[in-house]
Amino acid sequence: MRALRTLGAALTLCAAAWLTAAAPAAADGKDGTDGKSGTEAPTEAGTSFRTATELKPGQRATAAASTGDYLYWVFPAAAGQVPEVEAELKLPDASSRHGSATWQLDVYDGLRRHQPCASGTPSRRAAQQDRTVTVSCTLRQVRSWSERWANDPLQGAYYVRLTVVDLPAEDLGLPIDAEVEASVRDAGGAHADGGDMTPLNPVLRAGTAPGTDSEPTGDASSDSADSSDSSDSSDSSDSSDDKGGDIPHAVAEPEDGWGSGWWSDRWVWTVIGAALAALAGVGGYTLTRGPRSPGRPQNGTGSDI
Repeated sequence: MRALRTLGAALTLCAAAWLTAAAPAAADGKDGTDGKSGTEAPTEAGTSFRTATELKPGQRATAAASTGDYLYWVFPAAAGQVPEVEAELKLPDASSRHGSATWQLDVYDGLRRHQPCASGTPSRRAAQQDRTVTVSCTLRQVRSWSERWANDPLQGAYYVRLTVVDLPAEDLGLPIDAEVEASVRDAGGAHADGGDMTPLNPVLRAGTAPGTDSEPTGDASSDSADSSDSSDSSDSSDSSDDKGGDIPHAVAEPEDGWGSGWWSDRWVWTVIGAALAALAGVGGYTLTRGPRSPGRPQNGTGSDI
């Protein structure tokens, strides 16, 4: 009976540890996907990586375009989060189309590396009579650090590209309406990768390096002539430029930062492992100590040995 009571207490301890550690994760995930940023959702899309329209997680962007256009959006994702993108296209009337078409959704990280979808339907073929088509992509969990040779998704900006890849040539230029929504959910383990790195958040202004606010010019003589005038003001501008506050980036930093909270799922398994180890120790002691005698042993005459 005592062993059963010990087992029940250990299981209760494991359940309490799991619920206590998982509660902050659920709260963080809700804050990251509510989309209540106080700004209106975008109503247009970019046509390249550099002109991609910024999209807040949880917002549903819309865009009116033509069949054959490349539509780009960009959104932030922090370490420990799982990005999800869904796009719905409203196609022209079937009478104006000449056949079926294949629509494709691609997601790229801040280094413009194509990221494979862990789930979803990133490519779908729409028949001529279809009025709408939906494509989606769920990426792997974003990491805070990775090896150079790996293609792991890292924290920073993520680009969404939506286009048609196969259609009759007569259908090029037909009007379409696109709706795109990007969301992120906290999967925990933000600090479980054993490292941290700068977010992959590209600079939008060409010729500007992080930590500076200088722009390239082609007139070398004017640079040398103005060097004496600019030397006096360089010291005062370095402090503000080093912060990078005046340099436009692809996306703004999330409200909770790039670390995605303080919780890590390693804590849960550590507590559960400790509880199981304690349970194994108690059970092993109970099985090996043998039965207890009711009293001290006596000899045949009734006297103590």
